[in-house]
Amino acid sequence: MQQVAQQTAGHSSQALSDTELARRIGEGDQAAFAVLMRRYNRALYRTARSILRDDAEAEDALQESYLLAYRRISQFRGDARLSTWLTRIVVNEAIGRSRKTQRRAQVLHLNGGEEQPDPESAEDNMNRAPPEQPERAAMRMQMRSLLEKKIDELPEAFRTVFILRALEEMTVDEVAACLSIPENTVRTRFFRARGMLRESLSREIDFAFEEAFAFDGERCDRIVAGVLQRLAGALPMESGES
Repeated sequence: MQQVAQQTAGHSSQALSDTELARRIGEGDQAAFAVLMRRYNRALYRTARSILRDDAEAEDALQESYLLAYRRISQFRGDARLSTWLTRIVVNEAIGRSRKTQRRAQVLHLNGGEEQPDPESAEDNMNRAPPEQPERAAMRMQMRSLLEKKIDELPEAFRTVFILRALEEMTVDEVAACLSIPENTVRTRFFRARGMLRESLSREIDFAFEEAFAFDGERCDRIVAGVLQRLAGALPMESGES
């Protein structure tokens, strides 16, 4: 009976607005908090991973951010969207973890110590569907892996803006509020991130064109061997008339 009551409360919480969820969480309603986490898990995880570029680290950062948000939910006044408030917590947690990792490993050296990477210098580095056929599914997975890899290679300043704008479809002003940067900076970084991503993917496609229908290696050897074998079993070549 108690389990049924909890499930019923959980279903009713799913229809609540963010403001009402925040109010209930502030009163200690953990079922409402579970609904909130499921509502924003994907968006906040992507945000954390865009900074940390590590699945496990992103999960840890997200969990810590949720705990912090739970303790601070009474500070949410509704001046901004709850999603923006949560995203800022995740961004700060992920950036803090990233800096600690960089200092411990002493691998990544940034100009200005703990300042954000300089985008100008970093730029150069750089609905359910019907069942798919196995080949098409494998191709789609390869394309997704390539896209994720290329997004990971974007400089951090561009990468996080791109994730929030392109994947999470946040507005310019929402991204600016989450990252505490001017709206024009958001527009510029998003535009340049798309350009860098397009260029990087274009290079991959060019390499793929060069290797398409390759005729060296095993295929070449197989065809040559087959022709020679057939020639060996054929009649002697006729001599032409002089």
